[in-house]
Amino acid sequence: MDIGSKIRTIRKRKNITIAQICEGTGLSKGFISNVENNNTSPSINTLQTIASFLRVPLPYLLLEKNEQMSVIRKNERQVMTSNESDMKVEHLASMGGLSIRMVEFPPGASTGGKNAHEGEECHLVLKGKILAEQGEDSYILEEGDTFSWCASVPHYVKNIGDEVASVLIAVYTEATE
Repeated sequence: MDIGSKIRTIRKRKNITIAQICEGTGLSKGFISNVENNNTSPSINTLQTIASFLRVPLPYLLLEKNEQMSVIRKNERQVMTSNESDMKVEHLASMGGLSIRMVEFPPGASTGGKNAHEGEECHLVLKGKILAEQGEDSYILEEGDTFSWCASVPHYVKNIGDEVASVLIAVYTEATE
């Protein structure tokens, strides 16, 4: 855990000197230096004192790098296109077992045959008209409609409209370590 570097980064971003943090927390310069260089592990009470002075929540200091906020800029998104149907899938964000995707279906495009995989999915139709099928269930959905399903049961989505259909999908699968 790299708490010290995180404290240093926050302190510098807020233009706080080591002397100021020492004065505000009652901790010595040597101790703060050792904390920032990860040479000592402060107690939870001491971390709470530092977090309060820096005006950040204590849990933020305890987050691992992969647990912190992640940003993917629009021009950095991973985009995949299906050769058969020109269906476009943009991976918007992910954390742990949760991911969000934007799928564009040209008129007549579909996910192909019924497919199945681990996890759960929630969908929001942003534009267009689609057919969603799973098992014996079959629905025609339009802009603003939502649907969800257990993805391990075979499912199928097809654009049955005359324009490109866009669907926002949240997918959850168990995170593997």
